[in-house]
Amino acid sequence: MPLPTKSAVLTAAAALLLVPAAFPAAAQESHSARLLGSYVVPHDLRVDDTPVGGLSSIDYDRRSGEFAFVSDDWSDYAPARYYRAAIAVTERGIEDVTFTGARIFRRPDGRTYPTIDTWRTEQHQVPEAARNALGTVDPEELRVDPVSGDVAWTNEGQRNVVENGSAQDTVLLDPALRISDPDGRYRRDLPTAPNERMTMGGTGPRVNETFEGLTYTADGRLLVSALEGPLEQDGPSANAEHGALSRITVHDRAGQPIAQYAYPVEPLFAQPQPPNDWNANGISSLLAADEPGRFLALERGYASGIGTKGRIFEFSTTGADDVMHRHSLVGGGFRAVHKELLVDLDEIGVDYTDNVEGISWGPRLPTGERVLLVVSDNNFSARQQTQLIAIAVR
Repeated sequence: MPLPTKSAVLTAAAALLLVPAAFPAAAQESHSARLLGSYVVPHDLRVDDTPVGGLSSIDYDRRSGEFAFVSDDWSDYAPARYYRAAIAVTERGIEDVTFTGARIFRRPDGRTYPTIDTWRTEQHQVPEAARNALGTVDPEELRVDPVSGDVAWTNEGQRNVVENGSAQDTVLLDPALRISDPDGRYRRDLPTAPNERMTMGGTGPRVNETFEGLTYTADGRLLVSALEGPLEQDGPSANAEHGALSRITVHDRAGQPIAQYAYPVEPLFAQPQPPNDWNANGISSLLAADEPGRFLALERGYASGIGTKGRIFEFSTTGADDVMHRHSLVGGGFRAVHKELLVDLDEIGVDYTDNVEGISWGPRLPTGERVLLVVSDNNFSARQQTQLIAIAVR
């Protein structure tokens, strides 16, 4: 989810407890990470005649040794796409980043994805059943399939109603989990949980708080997705007064949802200035750990007038209750995932945190530590940065 301006829980207990209230307490820090360094991609960089910007995820392709970045461009600056890049990272930090190419995403009919304004008109020439696969896209997370080499990526979907417009102007698209080949050609859409489909409001996902997180498990047998924020029926979004409950969904190899877990999003780190101004905190990236059932979640918070904070949490689904068939999470009475703070980017020496949206594993260092890479989305703004941050994790 983009931010509009420059971006200036559970406690770690031995056992999971039944969630007694709608919102959890803040998580504790694990003190097992340190900053290696950071790198800023030039704002005017162009690759294959496209502007490099809006980078909302990063992933390591172990087949090629390159990294993949998805852009959340709605085809406004160039057709929807992802990038390949070589990153040299050592115990001294990020020494070089070389983008090697852009891959344009294609619709099932081979065309590029349209802008939302083009789609407002085009949708009426498309059968309703085909609109979700052919409609405009807002890519947010991309993962390279460790088995096939294809790319899985998320589309946040849309509920866009033009003020003072007609019903004909409305764009309604379900959030999607999409598979493309390495060159960006469409392969298929995966099934999603019924409660993650877009409605006209009141239930289902909130606009811009849908599929921001996606990861394959280390063995490639499962695909796991994360909503950025709570479903409408699961309570309000996180703010400075309280956290929220989002949902993590586990899919089998064919993409079928097989389980869903409640994830406690932290409260916003600061009160926006002015207090009633725009703010947000939620999951912006998801990453599997080597141990089954363990994951990392990047929570990106923005407080207007204050800036942005990035916090990476480690969590486990082991012992958590499956909430797939719970209409609402309000009132508790279930076990949420167990979660603890791995690193707060502000606390490890990052001078400035921009709109951080993606995390990926990198190489293992001679110390035995593993590199964790973080990328920020500059929203195509010269006032923001495309940052790469390297962290060593024990």
